[in-house]
Amino acid sequence: MSFDLSQVDLNTIKENRNVILTLVALLVFYIFRRYTPSLIRANPKIDNDIKRQRINAIDNAFNFLLVVGLVIIWASELQNFAISVAAFMVALVLATKEFIACLIGALYRASTSPYRVGDWVRIANFEGEVTDSDWLSTTLFEVDLKGGSYDYTGRTTVVPNSALLTNTVQNLNYMRRYVTHTFSISRQTDEVNLFTIKDKVLDKVLAYSEHFREVAIRYNSLIEKRLDIDISGPEPKVRITTTPEGFNIFTVSLFCPTEEAVQIEQKVTEDFMRFWYEERNASFSGEKADA
Repeated sequence: MSFDLSQVDLNTIKENRNVILTLVALLVFYIFRRYTPSLIRANPKIDNDIKRQRINAIDNAFNFLLVVGLVIIWASELQNFAISVAAFMVALVLATKEFIACLIGALYRASTSPYRVGDWVRIANFEGEVTDSDWLSTTLFEVDLKGGSYDYTGRTTVVPNSALLTNTVQNLNYMRRYVTHTFSISRQTDEVNLFTIKDKVLDKVLAYSEHFREVAIRYNSLIEKRLDIDISGPEPKVRITTTPEGFNIFTVSLFCPTEEAVQIEQKVTEDFMRFWYEERNASFSGEKADA
């Protein structure tokens, strides 16, 4: 029976060249693995230990050559596969970069412990009490720190942990008990000389602060030691400034219990207004008497 080579489709062979070469390599590998150990064992001049060593070395060499041969045969396909995997990984990272950043932020929080549940913190432009913290986000119960009332606003903010990597985190937990509360009162510059009522207002501030003065001193010292910085307080301060628009600014700063800050502010504002109107009326009365 004759075999006509003209019947063989060369295109099919070319298209399946890698498969054919792989089969040939596997066949050669099988033949050598099958008969080489038998030939070595059949040699009576070699000790058994040396026979086992040579058989093991030949097996390892054949395995290595088989792997190298398969890599060479499928090199182009493996390269395309590696490029596809790399492209997939890049696309996966781009699609999940925010998720990955949140996980890294959680690891950063766990390693540095910048805050705990219950602390008052400021993260980027968000501030409030930490109510929950997980691998993806930190939940804040908003506190009115900018407004100076220090009350809960009722709003909840969920901050992704990725914000911990790109923004400053401030722990404001010491403000839960005592706070350096600062407020200002503005009046017309041509009505009353504010320096005439400065000492009166300062005396009122000291009177309102008397019942917590000793505790404020101890707490102020404790915060300075813990943070290793000097903070304002505990002595109240009064400052008078002016603005280009023609106003006098009367600024009061005091270190007080957080829950009493607004109450003391209202009392001091009321006293300031009373002293201011008294001085203004006395000034008007003196002008009329001179007239």
